[in-house]
Amino acid sequence: MLNANRTITRSGLKFQDFESTINHQKTKLFVLSNNNGIEAAFTNYGQRLVSLMVPNEKGEFCDVVFGFSTIGDYISSDEKYIGAIIGRYANRISNGSFFIGQKSYKLTINEGKNQLHGGELGFNNVIWNAHQINSQKIIFTYVSKHLEEGYPGNLEVKVVYELTDENEIKINYEAVSDQNTIVNLTNHSYFNLRGAGNGTIYEHVVRMNSSYYTVIDKNMIPTGEIGSVANTPLDFRQPKRIGDHLNDAHEQIQFANGYDHNLMIDSVKKQNLNLAAKVYEPISKRVMAVYTDKPGFQFYTTNHINSPVLGKEGKEYFPHGAFCIEPQYFPDSPNRSEFPSVILKKDQVYRTTTIFKFFTQNNILKD
Repeated sequence: MLNANRTITRSGLKFQDFESTINHQKTKLFVLSNNNGIEAAFTNYGQRLVSLMVPNEKGEFCDVVFGFSTIGDYISSDEKYIGAIIGRYANRISNGSFFIGQKSYKLTINEGKNQLHGGELGFNNVIWNAHQINSQKIIFTYVSKHLEEGYPGNLEVKVVYELTDENEIKINYEAVSDQNTIVNLTNHSYFNLRGAGNGTIYEHVVRMNSSYYTVIDKNMIPTGEIGSVANTPLDFRQPKRIGDHLNDAHEQIQFANGYDHNLMIDSVKKQNLNLAAKVYEPISKRVMAVYTDKPGFQFYTTNHINSPVLGKEGKEYFPHGAFCIEPQYFPDSPNRSEFPSVILKKDQVYRTTTIFKFFTQNNILKD
């Protein structure tokens, strides 16, 4: 761990508060910083992004992600996914089961009849091996054992985070298995560009590169229908505020108590990263652009937080106090042959990249 002589990060986090032992494995805090003063702090417990200090248009820095001040707070909180990596399978798998070929696999169930975000021991609950390369790059690795949470194959996972001088958090995921399996990895950071705990996200303005979405039922499972966003609250093709339709009577909004939907990215180029979405906060003028090579992303507006949750600096986190944009394959893809395949064949390498880019500008319409 670099900067071990420091006791406090730019965000006020203390290194010693993240030093613990869980199942004989040690947890620590790791800090990346670029030449523009942006700082990102991670813990190897669940590979969480704990804080992210980003400037506004005046050059004033603020922490824009939800998180907690100690490892103990993460362990005791009911909010198990804040800032964490999600795997082996991000999102929901109906009835916690799927087939590969003629063989059926039964997963652990942790949301009604379904599995959510990899099960009870998802990747968010394990201690990752961490190796900080330099002040701007860190590598996390973990081996998920055969039948962990029900998934076949010993899966070796590597995730590399780089904080670039272009003010990007670049995430490169890799995985390889010794058996055919399924994989769908993402990062589950909760963003509020005005500052974590500084009010709702109702005034954040969003533009999405998406004309279609996967329609869900009341259990949040895709029906198989591909719906047009036209004339629905999910139409962000032109910029609009998150709060404009967040409480609409539209069935899809009612099912999710807000936004919790998979949006399909228009015109995916397999050899390049595609713009998924841009989010603009009008007071700070902060903008976050998200790029990915995945076919979709989950847009979530923290509908299910058990309010209030006491976060960093004693600030309260509550429903609609943050948003998530999680590039990934579609939910329940293992049970939907019409969706892009999530099968990772033996000895093939799963690779995907996500970029969160931060900057300031006067409005979201500028490119």
